[in-house]
Amino acid sequence: MRPEYQKLADVLVGYSTKLQPGERVLIEATDIPAEFVCTLVERVHQAGAYPYVTLMDSRVKAALKSVADAPWLGFAAEHDVAFMKGMAAYIGIRGTNNSFEEAGVPSEKMQLWQKLYGEPVNKIRIPHTRWVVLRWPTSAFAQAAGMTTPDFEKFYFDVCTMDYAKMAAAMEVLKARMERTDRVRIVGPGTDLSFSIKGIPAIPCAGGLNIPDGEIFTAPVRDSVNGTLRFNVPQPYQGFSFTDINLRFEQGKIVEATSNDTARINAILDTDPGARYIGEFALGLHPLITRPMNDTLFDEKIAGSFHFTPGACYDEADNGNHSAIHWDMVMLQDVANGGGEIWFDDELVRRDGRFLPAELQCCNPEALS
Repeated sequence: MRPEYQKLADVLVGYSTKLQPGERVLIEATDIPAEFVCTLVERVHQAGAYPYVTLMDSRVKAALKSVADAPWLGFAAEHDVAFMKGMAAYIGIRGTNNSFEEAGVPSEKMQLWQKLYGEPVNKIRIPHTRWVVLRWPTSAFAQAAGMTTPDFEKFYFDVCTMDYAKMAAAMEVLKARMERTDRVRIVGPGTDLSFSIKGIPAIPCAGGLNIPDGEIFTAPVRDSVNGTLRFNVPQPYQGFSFTDINLRFEQGKIVEATSNDTARINAILDTDPGARYIGEFALGLHPLITRPMNDTLFDEKIAGSFHFTPGACYDEADNGNHSAIHWDMVMLQDVANGGGEIWFDDELVRRDGRFLPAELQCCNPEALS
């Protein structure tokens, strides 16, 4: 067994899901090397827990979505909801050599899948299991990151197995500050956005839900969002890479959305009424992730970034918004990407991606490395 496989399995089993003897864990692996799945199964067994494994191919998954109809999805959801209810934990690992494998799935089929399968299954998985999800380092992933495959693999395992306990301790200070905050204002090129986060918990994420991790999230008061937001990095979603996204908000609702495919982005935002409202606001903190990789699980953790999420909120930071979609749109505010400012109750707390108040500087990259 490769040492880096064992180290990552230790993080997933011992830290992220904290498996205990007698518990059941569902491992969903898409296009993952059998060697790592076997390593993970062995580590689960060492913890005294019971592994259940589902293997999938991304091309098969795209084919299933393309032909899915309501009766098929209803039965699949009923079966998988019942199965998920028996799990204490969930580990989802996805790897593919073509991140656009689902680009050919008709948008109406994708929406049907989200509504009739994704939403009911996730309503059980997210609040009722200790879950963690991650991508696998493929050659296509390395290409998207602009790196050789060996260099990317080393980077990947360094990022995914960092000292998350140290990160968790630093995040507690930022959590306390966010939970004292009412008004947030974000400004930058093409962006002037304001909203309230009053009364909504701030949730630190340091290796417990996503790998890699490194964000702290809350949600805006649902109807409080006003202004404009221009994103400066690609936003992959449903098998398509969106660029040049501009959103305009009035009383919480996205009333105007444009991008490199304006029709496609508006079709997603019209999935249901909640899709045009925001379910999450989060700050990215991972010190080793410094640039976009065209992968949301990495990009939303970039140090100096934030993400703003059309669609469903999380139960832990509930603002009352419900939807079949949850689309983390990532914005970079470092100098190289035009900079920007975040204000909490009229105090400038982050400029060009760096925290300024003395008590928050523990969350800057050099303090977390």
